[in-house]
Amino acid sequence: MINNQLLFNKIKSGLVSWLEISSLFNLEFKELDGLLNIAQEITRKNFGDFLKIYIPTKKFPAISITGSECALNCEHCNKKYLKGMKQIQENGDLERFLINLSKHEGVGALISGGSMSDGSVPLLAYLDTIKKVKEETNLIINAHTGLLNEETARQLAIANVDIISFDVNMDQEVIRNIYHLNVELEEYRRAISLLQKYDLNIVPHICIGLNYGRLNKELDSIKFIRDMKINPSLIVVIVLIPPKNSKIKFQIPKPEDVSKVIAILRLAFPKTEISLGCMRPRGTIKNEFEKAAIKAGITRIEIPSIDTLKWFKKYNPKIQYKFYSACCAIPEKFEKIAESKISDIKRYKNI
Repeated sequence: MINNQLLFNKIKSGLVSWLEISSLFNLEFKELDGLLNIAQEITRKNFGDFLKIYIPTKKFPAISITGSECALNCEHCNKKYLKGMKQIQENGDLERFLINLSKHEGVGALISGGSMSDGSVPLLAYLDTIKKVKEETNLIINAHTGLLNEETARQLAIANVDIISFDVNMDQEVIRNIYHLNVELEEYRRAISLLQKYDLNIVPHICIGLNYGRLNKELDSIKFIRDMKINPSLIVVIVLIPPKNSKIKFQIPKPEDVSKVIAILRLAFPKTEISLGCMRPRGTIKNEFEKAAIKAGITRIEIPSIDTLKWFKKYNPKIQYKFYSACCAIPEKFEKIAESKISDIKRYKNI
């Protein structure tokens, strides 16, 4: 049995070990309040009373370079998310689209797509085009790479890509049964090492609940980020949306599990920004996930509900909101480019 008060005192003093932090993964719901209070204290100390709100709009589109195709047909996605992206598969079309985006007040773009059978996104054939676009515009380019090879990592650096969004998952069962990917965990270490070799800006993404909606190896993913010495300025947390047509039964992750994972992230990375990304369950439970994440110490959120922002004003009257027309993975140095006035985002005018 953990002596929670003793542990929480050690956390406040900054003398807590990884082993002690990891023990918090076993906390019951009724024991979470002390952990969340400390996570909030750390967040306010290091980041102040601010919450950054990201609304991509048309200024920061997501582009699929594979159209709606993916070799893996992951159980939690099954190509659904690709269909919601702008589908551009020819280099000429990609160049014209991005140049036109830049001319019409565009901020940047996510370049993504379906995976190949080895877990990589086939970016290599598009990197000369992206390099040209980067030379001619100020667009922020965020690339979703998957398990890339060395040549792709090298060319990403040459193309001056700003952000590498990398999904970290240390759950072998998820890799096999959810991703349908026949690789070992070592492939994630290899991919991160390549990105580090070419000094690319890695923004790790952790999906909570990929193991059928239940917590399993999220703690291992946090430890992986620490052990690999990524030292990210930002970590993005997303939450499984249970698929409707999967043969496998998924449950909706619990909001308290989201709180727990984010709070542990905050203790493990006290000076790193944490964002709640756009992928999370919708409907009435959406607000519960947002509140859980805020209580646990996020500094950013993508497309929050108005009700959540009104609630946060009551929860912390000192809170100030900052708005950006971009995805939530952009580095702090680009925020000035993406900054928006609340009057530019009509849905939030009355908060």
